[in-house]
Amino acid sequence: MAEQIPEHQGPLAGIRVIDLTTVISGPMCTMMLADQGADVIKIERADGDYTRHLATRRGGHSASYLNNNRNKRSVVVDLKNPEDTAALKRLIATADVFIQNFRPGVADRLGLSYETLSAENPGLVHMSIAGFGFEGPLAKKPVYDPLIQALSALTTVQGGSDEERPRLIRTILPDKLTAVQASQAITAALLSRTRTGKGQKVTLSMLDTIAAFLWASDMNGHTFVGDEMEKEESQSFHDLIYNVKDGYLSISVMQDKHWAALAQATGRPDILDDPRFVTPELREINREARLDLTQDIVRDMDRDTLLAALEAADVPCAPVLTRTEMRQHPQMQANGTFIEYDHPKAGRLRQTRAPAVFHGTPLPQTRPAPELGEHTQELLGPSRPTQLASAS
Repeated sequence: MAEQIPEHQGPLAGIRVIDLTTVISGPMCTMMLADQGADVIKIERADGDYTRHLATRRGGHSASYLNNNRNKRSVVVDLKNPEDTAALKRLIATADVFIQNFRPGVADRLGLSYETLSAENPGLVHMSIAGFGFEGPLAKKPVYDPLIQALSALTTVQGGSDEERPRLIRTILPDKLTAVQASQAITAALLSRTRTGKGQKVTLSMLDTIAAFLWASDMNGHTFVGDEMEKEESQSFHDLIYNVKDGYLSISVMQDKHWAALAQATGRPDILDDPRFVTPELREINREARLDLTQDIVRDMDRDTLLAALEAADVPCAPVLTRTEMRQHPQMQANGTFIEYDHPKAGRLRQTRAPAVFHGTPLPQTRPAPELGEHTQELLGPSRPTQLASAS
């Protein structure tokens, strides 16, 4: 019989995670697990996670650190000190999950390989995140999100074609998508453990994550072996953001009924008789002309009036919002997307709640990201020094 999860503690209550990750991909992953009730113990150096020192600060705390490390406990450990390493290994022996994102080979040199740790804790799920991979010519090179975007061809996809200037996505998508993938892989390994009684080694690279992500929609020309496209043509020089009289909106017409509804909502029934657009295949082949026509139709229309007409006709559409407008949009309010709570030094915080809502095991109350070393004595013993973060 499955273990009974206590109410109001989340679906991962009782799972302990030892987190040696820094920056975004690992910390965001483990925050997802912590939000779902896992006891995440963040292991930090004496100077703390790099993101503790970034800009956009209040009360000595950076927003980046606070937004990726809530619901965790912090322990300071010097991995070059044998006593600290021994204390850490004793803590790992009590854990269900160990996760690290050092460069490949570093964890092994520190005595934190899967083989070493699983010998003492056979049920351990041992997750390692790498940038480019664990073997090969780039495996041990330093890596940051823009480099993954470049090597994965994500920048070329964003540019539109092989001949256009490549463009970065203006958010660290590889880091954050890797966090989502890692959290899913960890819970899958935990499920496997309930069936086999054994933990396992799990490895994940940011590069593989983005390659798989792109293949779902952007690599059709490279799917059929022997018939690969030698050069990618632009899908469209439009990005489905349309200029209107007083702003911007997005319209996404896919099906016949949407094309007919667009004609109705904009008072242009003539477009239904255009031979270039009478079937989904023709609308895709002639997409540039179709999108040019759509832009011409809506250019001089008032945004809110047009949106109302499109929505009434059930045309897929949405206004283009700023970050402030997004935060204030009625749909976000209806979803209850945002939470607010108090941090003892940084003051009142606003963040998003965990996206998934567990109706059978409601999530625990949100706790602020920990001070540096706040829980060292609690977890490693009263003789250990407590290292608190600088308020600078």
